[in-house]
Amino acid sequence: MDFSYSEEQTLLRNSVSKFLSDNYSFETFKKISRTEPGWKRENWKQFAELGLLGAALPEAYGGLGGSPVDTMIVMEEFGRALVVEPYVQTVVIGGNFLIRGGTEAQKQEWLPKIANGETVIAFAFAEPQGRFNFADLTTSARKQGSGYVINGHKAVVLAAPWADTLVVTARTSGGHRDENGVTVFLVDKNSKGISARDYPTIDGLRASEIMFESVEVPASGVIGPVDGGLALVEHVTDHAIAAHCSEAVGAMKVLLDATVEYSKTRKQFGVPIGKFQVLQHRMVDMFMNREQSASITLMVTLKLDENDVERKKAASAAKVQIGKAGRFVGQNAVQIHGGMGMTDELNVGHYFKRLTMIDTLYGNVDHHLKRYAGVS
Repeated sequence: MDFSYSEEQTLLRNSVSKFLSDNYSFETFKKISRTEPGWKRENWKQFAELGLLGAALPEAYGGLGGSPVDTMIVMEEFGRALVVEPYVQTVVIGGNFLIRGGTEAQKQEWLPKIANGETVIAFAFAEPQGRFNFADLTTSARKQGSGYVINGHKAVVLAAPWADTLVVTARTSGGHRDENGVTVFLVDKNSKGISARDYPTIDGLRASEIMFESVEVPASGVIGPVDGGLALVEHVTDHAIAAHCSEAVGAMKVLLDATVEYSKTRKQFGVPIGKFQVLQHRMVDMFMNREQSASITLMVTLKLDENDVERKKAASAAKVQIGKAGRFVGQNAVQIHGGMGMTDELNVGHYFKRLTMIDTLYGNVDHHLKRYAGVS
């Protein structure tokens, strides 16, 4: 089987890499993440102009008709640069909800907006009590006329401070944790009854706690089947898992390269520390963890459109590998750099923080080990 990239995919990687190397240094990341907005809308517009926001969207709706592999390439380069702009939340999650569950009218309205950089979408699914169970919902949506009224609380909604639109999961029937009864809604963030508390996350991104108090949503805001949205949520979040795994692979590459380079210049007992065999072994293990992570990320990316069992197993296997490898590579990068590895001025700690956050997104290692074992 040929795993080499096509000419178009190679050009995509080169264009993303060049843009980021010219415009998104580590100092740029620090500057952007420390501003009050926490991102640059100008970057978002440039991503649209470069075709990145529409790379994996259907051509019929303003995209370039690419595949999940194109998303993987973009996210790996974004991971190298610590890009903060909400690509996964808007393009991967928002786009896939619309592609896989949206009506034709919803696709015609929203997918071109995503491709053109005219909208930012945030996924409001997590709740304080929910852990990693997408069906554990206290947020409710009751029928009112032809539409719905949403009440509830969503936690750690990434990119919500920048978003104009929310994808919201709510319970429309059934018990507290029933798999049936989950429905997905597309909600205008400026709707009456929505309030938010915004805050920075440990890795330099932004998130919100969002309260819904009698928020009215028209029937046209429903994505996918009423009461049957859980399967759609799982499918879309597996796409997000694959994208974040790619991001982690890019971040691990930077940590590995920085650590190897540092070991060549930092001297102890009159010789570079890279001469010490125990540190050589550590860096080889870091390299192997990164290579294994790249391989399993490609595997899950290629299986995203397989049947549910294959896709779920691939996504959980990748999430476990990325979680373990990210911790190993991050910890060893910090340790080999010594005290300076803990400083805010050095990039090592920032990449480790991003890897730590990726480990917890949509389920940590323990959660996905159980999910993998339970899929049949």
